[in-house]
Amino acid sequence: MVSLFRSPSRPGVGGQSRVLLALAQCVPFVIALAVLVIELTPAHFLYTGPFLAAVPALAAVTMGPKRTAVAVALALAVSVTTATYNQAWGTLLVYTNFLALALVSVAGFITSSVMRAYRKSELDQVRRIAVAAQEVILRPVPERLGPVRAASLCLAAGTGAQVGGDLYEAVQTRYGVRMIVGDVRGKGLSGMHAVAVALGAFRVVVHYEDDLLGVMNHCAAALRREAAVPGAFPEEALMEGFTTALIAQVPNEEPVVQLVNRGHPPPLVLHKGRTQALMPSSPQPPLGLEDLITCPAEEPESYPFVPGDRLLLYTDGVIEARNPGNGFFPLPEAMESINCSTTPQEFLGQLHQALLGHTEGRLADDVAMILVDRLDEGVGMPAI
Repeated sequence: MVSLFRSPSRPGVGGQSRVLLALAQCVPFVIALAVLVIELTPAHFLYTGPFLAAVPALAAVTMGPKRTAVAVALALAVSVTTATYNQAWGTLLVYTNFLALALVSVAGFITSSVMRAYRKSELDQVRRIAVAAQEVILRPVPERLGPVRAASLCLAAGTGAQVGGDLYEAVQTRYGVRMIVGDVRGKGLSGMHAVAVALGAFRVVVHYEDDLLGVMNHCAAALRREAAVPGAFPEEALMEGFTTALIAQVPNEEPVVQLVNRGHPPPLVLHKGRTQALMPSSPQPPLGLEDLITCPAEEPESYPFVPGDRLLLYTDGVIEARNPGNGFFPLPEAMESINCSTTPQEFLGQLHQALLGHTEGRLADDVAMILVDRLDEGVGMPAI
């Protein structure tokens, strides 16, 4: 089978833009250094006043107020140093240079502050639109689904206006409670497009496909069909994207959880205060990389999930969250430290606080989690 998404080793457009911006931010400091070299060498007969006055102006265009202040301070230090070295104090030229530098610096501060406020306002508006679009696609799971109690949590990393590619859903069906958690590589509209396609396929097929492998295959097929539509995804998204996904099923009667895992982090079961990772016996590649499958799974894998157990499905933004010391978030230990008498929503709330405490409130990636509690047999809602 031909892969939909392949990641070649080529620089992205966003990376090139960041390099160009970094180079532009270096220009004011290079000019200040060049002026200093000219004034401290026999080449000081060159008039460098206009060049030094350009330092705060260029800094205001490419940097914020704080860095602009640094550039202004550097330009002022160069002016004082060169005037002292050349014994030019008291001349009209020196005071003219200082006046020009002061006027351009004030104008630069005003320009930088106005541009920063404008960009912040524009970005906030785009963020609100993006979050609203994401909330339409990702809805909270119901508190009660057949034989389980459930809760969900979705946290945005706050990296600009880009919405994330995390997806989740939990649905009660005649086969039991079926859940999906996934992560589309990439962000922005193309990422949300893939999320909508995968979730749309899952929400339909879970009600009539009795095989979990069939459900996963339908989601993969939906992504392939959408990718085949001309212009449905940007070329870069087609080349670099793939989707990790995990589908879980909790039957109405049998005390087990059945899993189909396509390259996603393994779920954790909290049993009698201890966590266990439900590792797949035969790892499978993510959706979109089907040509890498060497030994396809023949049936879902089954694990014990008895009344009183808690099952956590999550995206890699949880376990890859780092603290200032570059340490990963200890998810199993955090789960074990939370009181077992909490409700699923309270449990996720405390897990959220532990995650923010570990990262000091700075998430580098989006986070999505679903937590389900297995109830006592015979107390579930009727199957649909």
